[in-house]
Amino acid sequence: MVPRLARITGPAVLLVVAFAALLASLAYGGGAAAPIAIDPGVVVRYGLPMAKMLVNLGAAGAIGALLLTAFALSSNKPEYNRALDVAAASSAVWAVASAVVAILTFLSVYNQPISLDNRFGDLLASFMTSNELGQAWLATTLISAALTVLCFAVRNQTALVFVLIFAVVGIVPMSLQGHAGDQASHDSAITAIWLHVLFAAIWLGGLLTIIISRDVLGTKRLAKVLERYSTLALISFVVVAASGYVSAEIRVGTFANLLTPYGILVLVKIFVLGALGLFGVVQRRFVIDRMVKSPTGGKGYFWWLVTAELAFMGLASGVAVALSRTATPQVETTTSTLTSPTPAEVLTNSVLPAPPTFLRYLTTWNFDLLWILITGFAIFFYIAGVVRLRRRGDSWPIFRTISWVAGMLLLFWITNGGVNAYEKYLFSSHMLAHMVIGMMVPVLLVPGAPITLALRTIRKRSDNSRGAREWIMITVHSRYFRFLANPIVAALLFAASLWLFYYTPLFRWSTTDHIGHEWMIFHFLLTGYIFVQSLVGIDPVPYRPPYPLRLVILLATMAFHAFFGLTLMSGTGLLLADWYGAMGWTTGVSAITDQQTGGGIAWGVGEFPTIALAIAVAVMWGRSDTRESKRYDRKADRDGDAELEAYNDMLAKRATTDARS
Repeated sequence: MVPRLARITGPAVLLVVAFAALLASLAYGGGAAAPIAIDPGVVVRYGLPMAKMLVNLGAAGAIGALLLTAFALSSNKPEYNRALDVAAASSAVWAVASAVVAILTFLSVYNQPISLDNRFGDLLASFMTSNELGQAWLATTLISAALTVLCFAVRNQTALVFVLIFAVVGIVPMSLQGHAGDQASHDSAITAIWLHVLFAAIWLGGLLTIIISRDVLGTKRLAKVLERYSTLALISFVVVAASGYVSAEIRVGTFANLLTPYGILVLVKIFVLGALGLFGVVQRRFVIDRMVKSPTGGKGYFWWLVTAELAFMGLASGVAVALSRTATPQVETTTSTLTSPTPAEVLTNSVLPAPPTFLRYLTTWNFDLLWILITGFAIFFYIAGVVRLRRRGDSWPIFRTISWVAGMLLLFWITNGGVNAYEKYLFSSHMLAHMVIGMMVPVLLVPGAPITLALRTIRKRSDNSRGAREWIMITVHSRYFRFLANPIVAALLFAASLWLFYYTPLFRWSTTDHIGHEWMIFHFLLTGYIFVQSLVGIDPVPYRPPYPLRLVILLATMAFHAFFGLTLMSGTGLLLADWYGAMGWTTGVSAITDQQTGGGIAWGVGEFPTIALAIAVAVMWGRSDTRESKRYDRKADRDGDAELEAYNDMLAKRATTDARS
């Protein structure tokens, strides 16, 4: 009776507490107070945040359910289809609520009463297609509507991964809204909100899906799914806490501001997050363990625990939406009205940094939360895998661990240090980041053999579900990976990216837009990794080219890099002249000289790792020949060199035959 009651009351408690917390927080923080100028009406003032909360809950249900189908549920069990039904229904709520938010936002901005005349329709269409807010909510509505159809139509587990990626993309437009201040805080705010919404959705949506799927999960099966979910919840807790801190630091600013209405609501969220963390500890350490050991143990505790946990999640959801409507105490940095903005302020919305020096490159920081988390998790899970290997008595070469950690630390510095701080202002810094990410970092990461380590340490699933190990195996053996891992294709992709990137609008996008900047890092890190892996990788690949072909590919790549670098070094036309050429440097920094310096970096920094790869290929070739010789010698010792004796006998018989003839 308790489990059935909890299945009904759990989601209901979530909604009731969420709406109650939203209304109370709006009243306390003034998020729905009537403006002094023009009041859009009580329906808009309260309806808009309520619709936004439904958007968040719908996105959470869709993303959480899809993630469980990919990593926790078995495709041949009823739980799988139930989760997809949850994803489809949640996507529908997401789509409808997004459309409502779009209309209410229009009413709030234009202060227009709803009517059926042509003027109202023209204004609404203009808002949706020309205004950034309208475009964002139109995109969110269309993506969530398409996601609803996909959740009904797609049942293949591999295809659903792409549906999940599509759902994750759907929260990007929501993350781009409402950020001011300088460029650093703007970019940090976008990243923090996107991460916060995404992992909160995974956390909440996963738990909701498990509760709704309870009737098709037995006790033992429930314990297994909960164990997998708890790992996702732990990661989500870390990311939500980190991203929440960054968002609060940007908007609150000082400890004194914590006593403002906005600050008090932030403190409430911190309290709720701590409570949810305690729920997770109890669930992982006590309840799941009892459910695994005893088919009847722990069930009652679990259902009461998840109901309370959903209540706290509802509290967090309501306060979070109210915070987005509450005035922040932090005074945003704005351009002085007494002086004209500098060119750098016009372009980047932030002041020009001090001229770069070697020391400033080492001591200046411009943190990117996304890459802090990626590098941190990559180092943690790698070391955890090595520890698991050693605990069971297996060995793992220490140089692989050192190489992996060094590569991740170098990636951390490039994406968070002085190079990242100057990248928007100097082409040379941009090129340095590109070359290090695309060449030097992969040369350190590939010898770490992360795929081999993962396959040796991650437990194999036996219930037709797919964990990290299964997805790695599917990826490695896929025909797409076989195509990309071909060294010729990898080299062409790696080399062609230079020209396609710098001589197409992609370069402008990656320089002037934060999302483009993040895409650039992912793209060049991935293409560089595949290229290095195809030549000197330890991890399994579909095809290993002969060593002479590897050297030819490397020599061709070196020549290509040299040609590209020389083109930039000798060129007199600026790339992005209206950006890098208009920064307003007055202390000896010439835009064309800086671009030519970037060409030298493309040649020099790109060649050093290539030379190191050539040396590595030559050494591997020599060792391969040595191993082959030793193998032949051992075989000869075992069989008395039977192969040579047979060959000599053949020659002797042939000579006898010739003599007789």
